[in-house]
Amino acid sequence: MAADPPSPPHLGLRDRRAPATEHSKEPSMPHYDLSADELAAYRPQLPRPDDLRQFWEGTFDEAAAWPLHAAFSAVDTGLTVIDTYDTRFTGAGGATIRAWLHLPANRSTAPLPTVVEYVGYGGGRGLPHERHLWAAAGYAHLVVDTRGQGSAWSVGHTPDPAPDGGQPAYPGFATRGIEHRDTYYYRRVYTDAVRAVQAARAHPAVDRQRVAVAGSSQGGGIALAVSALADDIWAVMADVPFLCHFRRGASITDREPYAEIARYLRVHRDREHQVFSTLAYFDAAALVTDSAAPALFSVALMDQVCPPSTVYAAYNHYRGPKQIRAYPFNEHEGGEGHHQIQQLRWLADRAADTPLRQV
Repeated sequence: MAADPPSPPHLGLRDRRAPATEHSKEPSMPHYDLSADELAAYRPQLPRPDDLRQFWEGTFDEAAAWPLHAAFSAVDTGLTVIDTYDTRFTGAGGATIRAWLHLPANRSTAPLPTVVEYVGYGGGRGLPHERHLWAAAGYAHLVVDTRGQGSAWSVGHTPDPAPDGGQPAYPGFATRGIEHRDTYYYRRVYTDAVRAVQAARAHPAVDRQRVAVAGSSQGGGIALAVSALADDIWAVMADVPFLCHFRRGASITDREPYAEIARYLRVHRDREHQVFSTLAYFDAAALVTDSAAPALFSVALMDQVCPPSTVYAAYNHYRGPKQIRAYPFNEHEGGEGHHQIQQLRWLADRAADTPLRQV
C-alpha cells in the first residue's frame, strides 16, 4: 500500500476562523493536492484498531438498551405534493433525535425505496419545506438532525445532552471528547445515524430492504460510516465527504473542520498519539473496508475543506461496488445541482435493478 506523501509546505490558504456557510463561494484556488493519477491510486495504510468491531458492537448493544420509540407526526408545510412528518427517535444515551420524513403525497400502497440524508457540518434538518429532493423524485426521504448542530447555516432542533463530552475542546465539534473513544462526539453521532436507519424502517411507507444513505461533507462521511456499521444498506451517496483520513486532513489544510484537530494539537502538544488513536475508531476511510452496498462518491479537486486525497482514501478503500464523479475546478461546493442529476439517475438505475416490493 502506498504510504502518505510528505505534507506540502505552507499552501498559502487563508485561515478562516469565523463560522462559514455550508459551501464556500470564494474564488477557486489552484490544485494543491496530489495529481489526478496519484489520487486514483491513493490507498494509504490507515490505522485500524484490532478491537474496532468489538467497540462498535458494544456501542450498539449499549444503545439498544434504549427503545427506539420512533414517532411520526404530520406537519402542515403548505406543500400539496409532499407529506411531511416531524420524526423523533431515541439515539445514543437515550437522547431524542429529530428528523423530517418526506413522502410523495399521491404514493401507491407499495412501500417506497428510501433515502436517509445526513447534514453537513454545523447544519441541521432545516425547516420542513427546505429539503425534499428525494421525495419529489418518488422516494421516502428522512432528513436527520446532527445532535448539537444546526446553528451555522441551517436550523437544527436536537441538543447534545451527553454528560461525557465536556472536556476542553477547540470550538466546533471535531475535538469534543477526543481524549477517549468512549467520549468522542462522533461516537454519539454515528450511533444516532444508525438508529435513524432503524427509525426510517419503522414507518410503513418505507421498504425496509431499500434504504439508502446519503449526505454531503460531514453528511457524506456519516453516510460512509453508516454503510459499514448498519445492516443491509441498499445504496450510498457520499458527496465531498468529511471524516475521512483524519491525519491527512489535519496536516494538509488549514480550513475547518480538519483544522480544529490541528489547532487542538497545537495547544495539547503531548496528546497527538491519543488523539489519533481515538480518531482511528471513527475514520470513515478505514470503516468502509466493511461496506458492501453500491456507492456513488463525488470529489472536488480544488476542495480545501475536504482535500481530494482524503476523499480518495475512502473511495479506494471502499469494499463494495463504487463509482466516483470528480469536479476538477470546484471547491467544497462540489457538483451541486449537476451532481444531483447524476445521483437521481444512479439511484433510479439502482431501483430498476431491485423492483419495489409489493405488499
